[in-house]
Amino acid sequence: MSGNHDHERSLLDDALSRLQDIFDRLDVADDVRARLAQPALALQVGIPVRMDDGRLEVFTGWRVHYDTMRGPAKGGVRFHPAVNRDEVTTLAFWMAIKCAVVDLPFGGGKGGVAVDPKKLSRLELERLSRGYMRAVADIVGPDRDIPAPDVNTNPTVMGWMADEYDAIVRCQQPAVITGKPLALGGSPGRVESTGRGALQVLDMWARRHDRKPEDTTLAVQGFGNAGYHFARLAHERGYRVVAVSDSKGAIFDAEGLSPEPIWHHKNESRELKGMVYCEESVLCECDRSTAMSQDELLALDADVLVLAALEDQIHADNAGNVRAGLVLEIANGPVTSEADDVLASRGIPVLPDVLANTGGVIVSHLEWVQNRIGEQWDEDTVNARMAERIAREAERVMDRAAKDEVSYRTAAYLQGIGRIAEAIEQRGTASDFGS
Repeated sequence: MSGNHDHERSLLDDALSRLQDIFDRLDVADDVRARLAQPALALQVGIPVRMDDGRLEVFTGWRVHYDTMRGPAKGGVRFHPAVNRDEVTTLAFWMAIKCAVVDLPFGGGKGGVAVDPKKLSRLELERLSRGYMRAVADIVGPDRDIPAPDVNTNPTVMGWMADEYDAIVRCQQPAVITGKPLALGGSPGRVESTGRGALQVLDMWARRHDRKPEDTTLAVQGFGNAGYHFARLAHERGYRVVAVSDSKGAIFDAEGLSPEPIWHHKNESRELKGMVYCEESVLCECDRSTAMSQDELLALDADVLVLAALEDQIHADNAGNVRAGLVLEIANGPVTSEADDVLASRGIPVLPDVLANTGGVIVSHLEWVQNRIGEQWDEDTVNARMAERIAREAERVMDRAAKDEVSYRTAAYLQGIGRIAEAIEQRGTASDFGS
């Protein structure tokens, strides 16, 4: 699920390589290093699905709990042909850090199925979704592991999974899954939450650097749910979105694009390539936008490069081409550790995923809370609670980065790993047991 560059090491090794420096800076107990060196639980399952033509296909799936010292595992389920155990484990590791960065009472989990969902009929997709839940039901639950949507899954898929879980345990347990449809106990504000939270983090950075939205250009790689809502809300706030891309291609307009009509067109035609576009309608004559490749978008001379696609998009081979003044990570792990070093040496700051994309998991937590107390709050309440948490925690990260003269990622990791370490150390360390 990564770029075409040569992999020196696995995604997980690359992710864990960032920890040594953090552990040393925090001076954590050896117990913490031992605990976080590997996942707490990793389950691989075969999911038999009867296809519409009568064939039986067995899809491989995973569910990983990386760390549950601070609470039940929390993390999405992705359906993608390139999903593998290494990737799911890495994503669970990032979830553990992310939940701790914003001080949620959750650990890190993740799930995935190696499948191209675009090749499935709706009935096959439902059978796969329910089959996945049957396969992992023993290790999920409101107090154990709470799945959510991720790449290529959505509220409908979550609704099927939650319904299947209810059938298995023979009672209503809406808090087992977040990101559900509203009628099944979902939370208002959940769909836009990742994009909304990322925009709030960008706004906070901009205020600290006396930047006005109208003087700031954005290039957005990845035009799925998170990328679209981020672009739409940023456009409304006055930022100039000059380029957007999806897996098929990218479009650029120096004067600014309007995300909403592009989204409607994409969902009709399923791709952005060669799209005729203008303010009033997607099918008019005043087309100013030009098609470009993903690589060209990543090298655009924009103020902010927004990465909202998949992991490993900026790596050692292309980090030197980045010309943006700031990188904002909405996807999980879009910049490798080697690329981080290259960007740092060129003076390009990165607002990291474990802070910038926490809006989704914050609202997932609020959905879980609403389910457990049997309430549904309105969207303004949910957005206000999310904004309050991001303001508090992002402020801490940015203050720490400035005070310790470290990158935003290092500051976020110090905050998150510091909280996980405390939860591990409070259970007793070698020094408590006489060695």
